[in-house]
Amino acid sequence: MATRTVRIIMNGVTGRMGYRQHLVRSILAIRDDGGIPMPDGSRIQVEPILVGRNLEKIAELAKLHDVAEYTTDLDAALADTTATIYFDAALTSARKEGILKAVAAGKHVYTEKPIAESVQDGLDLAEAAQRAGVINGVVHDKLYLPGLLKLKRLIDSGFFGRILSVRGEFGYWVFEGDLIPAQRPSWNYRKEDGGGMTLDMYCHWNYVLENLFGRVQAVTSKSVTHIHDRWDEQGEHYTATADDAAYGIFELEGDIIAQINSSWVVRVDRGELVEFQVDGTHGSAVAGLFGCRIQPRVSTPKPVWNPDLITDQDFRAQWEQIPDNQVFDNGFRSQWEEFIKDVDAGRQHAYDFMAGVRGLRLVEAGLLSSDEGRRVAISS
Repeated sequence: MATRTVRIIMNGVTGRMGYRQHLVRSILAIRDDGGIPMPDGSRIQVEPILVGRNLEKIAELAKLHDVAEYTTDLDAALADTTATIYFDAALTSARKEGILKAVAAGKHVYTEKPIAESVQDGLDLAEAAQRAGVINGVVHDKLYLPGLLKLKRLIDSGFFGRILSVRGEFGYWVFEGDLIPAQRPSWNYRKEDGGGMTLDMYCHWNYVLENLFGRVQAVTSKSVTHIHDRWDEQGEHYTATADDAAYGIFELEGDIIAQINSSWVVRVDRGELVEFQVDGTHGSAVAGLFGCRIQPRVSTPKPVWNPDLITDQDFRAQWEQIPDNQVFDNGFRSQWEEFIKDVDAGRQHAYDFMAGVRGLRLVEAGLLSSDEGRRVAISS
């Protein structure tokens, strides 16, 4: 059967996520596997066009991965009528400008989150895309994690009964950069460059919560800059201006309460870098990146509080691991394939710009709650 090729302008692939997850593990993996197989027996092949600010870096990547086209001129790339999709993984502060240019050029747009720095900027993008009639999508990678896919299966099966609460723990220690180099880019800790834990992670938590449990109706949150002195990639000292931790309570549809701690200054004492415990009337589960453990009502232990005696129960051993009874592909690649198929079919992507706007609404509500020390309701 026939193979048709989709040319994709990829802006920002010299960054950590743009390179590893989107270029190497998604687009190049699809290319090297011969494209995306379709139900009618045809295939959709992909052909990236790399765009970056540093010509030397972008040329090196292109040579390393056998990519024919690369440029530092975004306008020239967008003028190529044979390229139909634009992807943005550039700095958050530059995202709106790049997307608006792509929409004006008639490109379908797939972007990292947050889609912009404010709700109004996000609405501007959504309205521009709607007027232009282009298909648009926002990365929702965590929904494709094996652990959360297992959790979704539990929810759909009715395992939990009535869901009562969700508790999430996310993060790890990011080194300050003096004693040991930091493992995240320095711009993440500068508010003026689009950094900040709340802006970064509340967009994620919004789509996880609304797609698994229900939309967020109100938030009480505290954003904190715990570490003010950091050192950048060149070893130069700078003052952190963005929050490096956020502690939130989220009120969801159905009277579900979610609590999520997000921190770049926490040392990990859990099975995975992110874990969500879900408690329901009929059972509980703890889901991470890959694993998902369950404890149904019928096998729930009955501990008794006694501070005078060391407990003889191994609580963690009383949970059952859900088996890997299906093959889980890379989550970034899975959503890329869905988006490309939607473009090919001319249909709206499930996670569009308005989903990104809802994430920004949670960000702004969380920051307002932190600044004013109060609960903030979120309009639908």
